[in-house]
Amino acid sequence: MTPLRLAFMGTPDFAVPALRALHRAGYTIAAVYCQPPKPAGRGQQIHKSPVQSVAEELRLAVRTPKTLRDEAEQRHLADLKLDLIVVAAYGLILPQAVLDIPRLCCLNIHASLLPRWRGAAPIQRAMLAGDAETGITIMQVEASLDSGPILLKESIPITAATTATSLHDNLSALGAFLITRALEGLADGSLKPTPQPEEGVTYAAKLTRADGIIDWRKSASVIDRQVRALTPWPGTFFRLGEEQIKVLKAEIVPDQNAAPGALLDEHFTIACGGQALRLIKVQRAGKNATDGEAFLRGLRLPIGHVFP
Repeated sequence: MTPLRLAFMGTPDFAVPALRALHRAGYTIAAVYCQPPKPAGRGQQIHKSPVQSVAEELRLAVRTPKTLRDEAEQRHLADLKLDLIVVAAYGLILPQAVLDIPRLCCLNIHASLLPRWRGAAPIQRAMLAGDAETGITIMQVEASLDSGPILLKESIPITAATTATSLHDNLSALGAFLITRALEGLADGSLKPTPQPEEGVTYAAKLTRADGIIDWRKSASVIDRQVRALTPWPGTFFRLGEEQIKVLKAEIVPDQNAAPGALLDEHFTIACGGQALRLIKVQRAGKNATDGEAFLRGLRLPIGHVFP
């Protein structure tokens, strides 16, 4: 069987295992598309994306257009004579003219169990909602958002110990495994797309810093999920005077009969709308992360102080 000829479109770390898996499997990767290098860090030096760096390491052709709506870019893509386009967290919209280019279809590696959590932040939204599981869906790309037919889907659990980082890495690895299976199934005709069900559609809105603001009136379990879902970005914060203090790690402790936001003990335990939360690791803006108890000792706040 002649190996499929494809273009890979992805930008962040999430997409790297899939690119490596397709390369190892022997598929002809005619080009790798990434978002353009961007300034980052204190010096605002230009940095290539993780996918671009790996593509260059693998000696694959790389293109970094600002848009795929440009007709010249579309002609270049069409000239590659592709069987497939594989997309994984690319970050640019694929117009219909691009979707029509490959002989077979465009496939997307999406980090949720579609139709639940279509959109920009499926990993974090699944955690924030308290979902018991999430997963990877391999779907055909359509013009509408994450609505295309499904080829493969596999779930993994979300536990009380799951963090956004651990879930990201597990889903990234699962996506790499499933995309190679999907391409094998398409090539030999054993895999057929199935339309998404109309029921159960939810949307994973893009994250903002406002998502990270702690409301002590919420239960400790909700705030704990917030901390685990939003670390490292945008982070989870509470106010201390004019400052915002980031909570990097916390644990739920038994119910306390106190007003939400009240400091309960010298271990940095704060009452919530249900149960309480012990702040294990916190960080002041511009400073290194520190142990919660040590941070609290430096504040010299009385037990019973109420955080807003």
